[in-house]
Amino acid sequence: MKKLVTVQEVEGEGMEALLGENVLIFCLNYIYAGKLSGVNKTCVQLEDAKIVYETGAFNNKGYADAQSLPGKEWLVQISAIESIGLGK
Repeated sequence: MKKLVTVQEVEGEGMEALLGENVLIFCLNYIYAGKLSGVNKTCVQLEDAKIVYETGAFNNKGYADAQSLPGKEWLVQISAIESIGLGK
Protein backbone atom coordinates (compact mmCIF):
# COMPACT_ATOMS: atom_id res chain seq x y z
CA MET A 1 0.00 0.00 0.00
CA LYS A 2 1.23 3.48 -0.85
CA LYS A 3 0.32 6.36 1.43
CA LEU A 4 0.63 10.09 1.13
CA VAL A 5 2.18 11.15 4.40
CA THR A 6 2.78 14.85 3.91
CA VAL A 7 0.62 17.49 2.30
CA GLN A 8 1.93 20.93 1.54
CA GLU A 9 -0.34 23.80 0.58
CA VAL A 10 1.30 26.17 -1.88
CA GLU A 11 -0.13 29.68 -2.07
CA GLY A 12 -0.70 31.28 -5.44
CA GLU A 13 -1.08 28.13 -7.55
CA GLY A 14 -4.04 26.67 -9.40
CA MET A 15 -6.79 29.15 -10.20
CA GLU A 16 -5.18 31.80 -7.98
CA ALA A 17 -2.20 31.88 -10.36
CA LEU A 18 -4.59 33.01 -13.12
CA LEU A 19 -5.97 36.04 -11.22
CA GLY A 20 -5.87 39.11 -13.46
CA GLU A 21 -5.58 37.01 -16.63
CA ASN A 22 -8.10 36.46 -19.41
CA VAL A 23 -9.30 32.89 -18.97
CA LEU A 24 -11.43 30.33 -20.76
CA ILE A 25 -13.53 28.12 -18.46
CA PHE A 26 -15.06 24.86 -19.67
CA CYS A 27 -18.02 23.95 -17.46
CA LEU A 28 -20.54 21.11 -17.41
CA ASN A 29 -22.93 22.88 -19.81
CA TYR A 30 -21.33 26.09 -21.02
CA ILE A 31 -18.01 27.76 -21.80
CA TYR A 32 -17.20 31.13 -20.23
CA ALA A 33 -14.47 33.68 -20.96
CA GLY A 34 -13.38 36.83 -19.17
CA LYS A 35 -10.81 38.35 -16.85
CA LEU A 36 -10.48 36.29 -13.66
CA SER A 37 -10.93 38.83 -10.86
CA GLY A 38 -11.78 36.64 -7.87
CA VAL A 39 -11.55 33.10 -6.52
CA ASN A 40 -13.01 31.58 -3.35
CA LYS A 41 -14.10 28.12 -2.20
CA THR A 42 -17.41 28.14 -4.09
CA CYS A 43 -17.04 30.33 -7.17
CA VAL A 44 -14.82 32.33 -9.48
CA GLN A 45 -15.55 35.88 -10.55
CA LEU A 46 -15.11 37.10 -14.12
CA GLU A 47 -15.02 40.69 -15.33
CA ASP A 48 -16.31 41.48 -18.83
CA ALA A 49 -17.66 37.93 -18.93
CA LYS A 50 -18.82 36.22 -22.09
CA ILE A 51 -20.59 32.96 -22.77
CA VAL A 52 -18.78 31.21 -25.62
CA TYR A 53 -21.09 29.29 -27.93
CA GLU A 54 -18.36 28.46 -30.45
CA THR A 55 -14.63 28.76 -29.79
CA GLY A 56 -13.48 28.37 -33.38
CA ALA A 57 -9.83 27.45 -33.90
CA PHE A 58 -7.81 28.02 -30.74
CA ASN A 59 -5.05 29.78 -32.69
CA ASN A 60 -7.50 32.47 -33.93
CA LYS A 61 -7.36 35.88 -32.24
CA GLY A 62 -10.95 35.72 -30.95
CA TYR A 63 -13.80 33.29 -30.40
CA ALA A 64 -16.16 32.43 -33.27
CA ASP A 65 -19.28 33.21 -31.20
CA ALA A 66 -18.98 34.81 -27.77
CA GLN A 67 -21.87 36.83 -26.28
CA SER A 68 -21.31 39.38 -23.52
CA LEU A 69 -23.09 38.63 -20.26
CA PRO A 70 -24.94 41.44 -18.44
CA GLY A 71 -23.23 43.47 -15.75
CA LYS A 72 -19.61 44.15 -14.95
CA GLU A 73 -18.99 40.87 -13.08
CA TRP A 74 -20.20 37.29 -13.44
CA LEU A 75 -19.85 34.37 -11.01
CA VAL A 76 -19.26 30.75 -12.03
CA GLN A 77 -19.67 27.86 -9.55
CA ILE A 78 -16.42 25.95 -9.04
CA SER A 79 -18.40 22.69 -8.77
CA ALA A 80 -19.41 23.10 -12.45
CA ILE A 81 -15.87 23.79 -13.74
CA GLU A 82 -14.23 21.01 -15.74
CA SER A 83 -11.13 22.93 -16.80
CA ILE A 84 -9.73 26.47 -16.80
CA GLY A 85 -6.80 28.07 -18.55
CA LEU A 86 -5.54 31.17 -20.29
CA GLY A 87 -7.98 32.57 -22.79
CA LYS A 88 -7.98 35.16 -25.54
